[in-house]
Amino acid sequence: MNQARKLWGLDYTSAPTRRKPICCMSGELADSSDRLLKVQSLQRWEYSAQFQAALNESGPWLAVLDLPFGLPRELVDRIDLGSDWVTMAQRVSAWTRPQWVDQLRAFCAPRPVGQKFVHRACDRPAGSSPSMKWVNPPVALMLHSALPALLASGVHLPGLRSGDLQRVAIEGYPGLLARSVLGRRSYKSDDRAKQDARRHQSRVDLMQGLLTPNNSLGIELDIDEDLKAGCIDDPSGDAMDALLCLIQAAWCEARRDEGRHGFGLPDSIDPVEGWIATAVPEA
Repeated sequence: MNQARKLWGLDYTSAPTRRKPICCMSGELADSSDRLLKVQSLQRWEYSAQFQAALNESGPWLAVLDLPFGLPRELVDRIDLGSDWVTMAQRVSAWTRPQWVDQLRAFCAPRPVGQKFVHRACDRPAGSSPSMKWVNPPVALMLHSALPALLASGVHLPGLRSGDLQRVAIEGYPGLLARSVLGRRSYKSDDRAKQDARRHQSRVDLMQGLLTPNNSLGIELDIDEDLKAGCIDDPSGDAMDALLCLIQAAWCEARRDEGRHGFGLPDSIDPVEGWIATAVPEA
């Protein structure tokens, strides 16, 4: 068996603050079956520099990050962002945030209503928003803010950029796992007016579903009461999303030797679009 990796699940925000930090849940696979995930701690990072420092931490570790790593091929080709991830990331990073939004607006402007945004191949099976959206949710801004850190760190991005194999980062989407338990029920909101009893109950039900041994990813959880309560009682859902990403990281680690790229990812990944952990390609 390979040396055990530290596992991280990160709920990312492009402008962390004390009120809205980056949440990082850590753990490790605790037995030889690669099914039991020991959840260890939750950290809240108020500064982007803490995210960069984590990426630079020596391995072995694997992190699943709730932020897009890539962009739709049609957009990349249209605005000439290159044919590989490093070139794309460098060109996007060279723009300021307003310049990046201007590029996205210009791409969308001539397109018909209802077809303004284009999708990556992984978006439909994952149920995720287009990675080029700069509002509701502003995932394109998350990508823009994270790309410099990912570039500078030299981490390995399976299917996108060869890097340090002891430090592996994979794109995740917590909604994919949450929907397997809750369907379309909402469990979180940053709007205080929507942080209601119904969403609290959804978080209770979500946690219960994740603790069921036959959950959709087949990962059993060993999590203490304080961490469980921290996820359930966080109305923003950020702690819960970090846990969901950690479970996805455990699933990927259990499949680290599977497939061309490893970690349970499909063999065919567009080198500028990337892929979302645990999403199943459409037939």
